[in-house]
Amino acid sequence: MKKALPIGVEDFKDMLESDYYYIDKSLFIKELSDLKGKVNLFMRPRRFGKTLNLSMLRYFYEDTKDVQKNENNKSLFHGLKIMEKGEEYTKHMGKYPVIKLTLKSAKQPSFESAYCKMKHAIADEFQRHQYILEDERINEDDKKLFQKIAGRRADYDDYSGALGFLSKCLCQTEDKKAVILIDEYDVPLENAYFRGFYEEMADFIRSLFESALKTNDYLQFAVITGCLRISKESIFTGLNHLKIISVLDQRYSEHFGFTEAEVQQMMAYYGVESRFPVMKEWYDGYAFGRTLVYNPWSVINFMYDLYADVHAFPRPYWINTSSNDMIKDLIARSDRETKRQIESLMRGETLDIQVHEDVTYEDIHSNGENLWNFLYFTGYLTKDGEYFEESSIFLRARIPNVEVKTLYQNTILNWMKDIIRKEDFHDLYRAMEDGNAKRMTEILSGQLFCTISFYDNAENFYHGFLAGILSQSENYLVKSNRECGNGRSDIMVKSPSLRGRSFIIEIKVSNTIDDLENDAEAALHQIYEKKYREELLAEGYRKTDCYGIAFYRKDCEVRFGEGTS
Repeated sequence: MKKALPIGVEDFKDMLESDYYYIDKSLFIKELSDLKGKVNLFMRPRRFGKTLNLSMLRYFYEDTKDVQKNENNKSLFHGLKIMEKGEEYTKHMGKYPVIKLTLKSAKQPSFESAYCKMKHAIADEFQRHQYILEDERINEDDKKLFQKIAGRRADYDDYSGALGFLSKCLCQTEDKKAVILIDEYDVPLENAYFRGFYEEMADFIRSLFESALKTNDYLQFAVITGCLRISKESIFTGLNHLKIISVLDQRYSEHFGFTEAEVQQMMAYYGVESRFPVMKEWYDGYAFGRTLVYNPWSVINFMYDLYADVHAFPRPYWINTSSNDMIKDLIARSDRETKRQIESLMRGETLDIQVHEDVTYEDIHSNGENLWNFLYFTGYLTKDGEYFEESSIFLRARIPNVEVKTLYQNTILNWMKDIIRKEDFHDLYRAMEDGNAKRMTEILSGQLFCTISFYDNAENFYHGFLAGILSQSENYLVKSNRECGNGRSDIMVKSPSLRGRSFIIEIKVSNTIDDLENDAEAALHQIYEKKYREELLAEGYRKTDCYGIAFYRKDCEVRFGEGTS
């Protein structure tokens, strides 16, 4: 039996004790120790192993106050790479009190409910260190405050200062400074931005962090993880010892995400090496520093499917795990220039963007550069290259892989559907009923000019575009890709009544604008040659007209062919 694949396993102890397939990232501990950062903020996209790595740090450093538990935690690391690095690193195992807090669940619709969720998370961590109350070195006032926080009965100011207070209590109890680990710090901020209470949330997070990280004499070191790059001035006020490690940094580059060698080794273990080209096309493409990495969440999920069926189709696993509000917001707000930029990215081209170090959610729409930066740091774009010009760093950004490209495509199509639902297409239906191919060409070309297009899968795009428009009629039913006659027609439009009208539409995508007329004629002839009309005639429709439509980027050409029974 092969080892199970760790889908959704984020606890390091569970990962090792349950014998899941684990890709060893323990040298993260060595690099953290070597660089000796006091407060380290790691910025990586969602589902890239941040939570698991923080869990690993907890089990490595934490003194549980229980000799047997400490030994059990140390045994988790037997055979891992960090153990080969010697006493300089292993002497720190099980030596520190650890505070671990995750904010990933604070995604409620109001500040009150989101604050309540964070308050419960803080209280849970206090309860985990309940042994403090038995120590005589903690004075009675502090014990009472500790109990209030643990019991979820404390005030706002108590919770906003809770991490600093807990580190003080731990240091007094254990005579050692605390390691503080905070996971997904930006989730409540992102949620608050889209829900409309960003300032309230930013104030709380700022106070929470200041108590724990700013001039805290009881802090050994801290590791914070997040996805978005929030400005130091916004949240980390006055933290001069803060080190931000973003996807641009060369250090720590291989500890989040899977390298190609790691992916190949995993595929060989499960005997599915033959599907490596698909794995690479769909889930590779991220550049952290100069290290190229794969999306670990998608790799593991695709491996799970491949192990059951080596011919399994790839799926967009990662893009289904987050709200994707950033992409939706980009497309909904896009002006003509932004549409042009999105289309160039969809064609596989790069977009030059200036890197902004200090940006907040409130700055997203102040200029286009900020929004592209957010998409880059969240994993929806990746670095194809970089250069330095006039004292600024610029990136050549691109869409990383097929998986992320499908998100853009699906979001564009959904946006188009929303736009189409608001339009009145009576002129188009009237032109179609009248056989007015010229007017249909004008209307469809006008719609194409206003939308965002993508062309690598052009026939699907134009098919969805046209079917979406035609589906707005209350007088007709629209069916796509139905088997009929000797082949497969693209779109079938018919009245619910057999006495009404029906239409067959065939689509072609031209290679150049000069091919539009000939391709539209060819599409019309194909309807007759392959007898696409037979199904409608067999149903009893007396009049079935035909249209051949050719598309080239923002232009189209329509040809009409009259048909009767």
